[in-house]
Amino acid sequence: MDNREEVREFLTSRRAKITPEQVGLPAGSRRRVPGLRRSEVAALADMSVEYYAKLERGNLAGASPAVLEAVARALQLDDAERAHLLHLAQAADGTDALTRPRRRAGNRQWTPHRSLQWTLDAITAGPAVVSNGRMDILAANPLARAFYTDLFAHADNQRNLARFQFLDPATRRFYPDWELFADMAVAVLRREAGRDPHDKDLHDLIGELSTRSKEFRTRWGAHNVRRHGTGTKRFRHPAVGDLTLAYESLDLAAEPGLSMTIYAAEPGSPSEEGLRLLASLAATENVSPAAQHPTS
Repeated sequence: MDNREEVREFLTSRRAKITPEQVGLPAGSRRRVPGLRRSEVAALADMSVEYYAKLERGNLAGASPAVLEAVARALQLDDAERAHLLHLAQAADGTDALTRPRRRAGNRQWTPHRSLQWTLDAITAGPAVVSNGRMDILAANPLARAFYTDLFAHADNQRNLARFQFLDPATRRFYPDWELFADMAVAVLRREAGRDPHDKDLHDLIGELSTRSKEFRTRWGAHNVRRHGTGTKRFRHPAVGDLTLAYESLDLAAEPGLSMTIYAAEPGSPSEEGLRLLASLAATENVSPAAQHPTS
């Protein structure tokens, strides 16, 4: 991806989201652009209009941490957006490869070591998966395989949650809040693109989804970023019905770039009973060891 274009579109899109009223400025009656003017952002960041314009044209090379923080503060960036701006600046300086944790090559052929798979299998009350920044599911416990039954049933999606989201009609049923899930998926991929701008597999995935899904293209152009950390999601499983699940995502210290996400239901809730039923159904299917330990 072209770093200068990424920077330009990201900063422009963030500026367009901030209204004058939000920063205590008069709205005026003759504004020709949505959001703030460049001169207003420059004033809020305590820098010259010329210098801010240079940054917004995509030239972040050499920008100091203090300058980046001033821009982030002026544009009211959240933590994920601040991190994204920093990653874009590192890429502009050519330092992303030095500051980014080393990743294991060929995640698509990555196989979980035995202790990691044992850990996943020991989690029996909720779905648990290991994934990378491209949203490829690389390992899963049996309950996760039963939970994502449509994802694992079709080879076309290559066990990728973003591809599943936008290219598989089954997700319209599985995700009652489909629009929200779509926004989140694109924001996660956008963040990963800033964090690892040289990931060819990620570029290929984004190109495929942009070509095949208008819903994806529209969201990709919004330049929103998000870190998939914690929260609550609603699902409608074909076998057990509606589920409301909390989730936590944890970075794996031994596997840079990978994370484990675990879903759990509120104790005593109908969703907890639904997960118990799903676990029982999964156990009766007598999943083979080879199927329980995916190698991609």
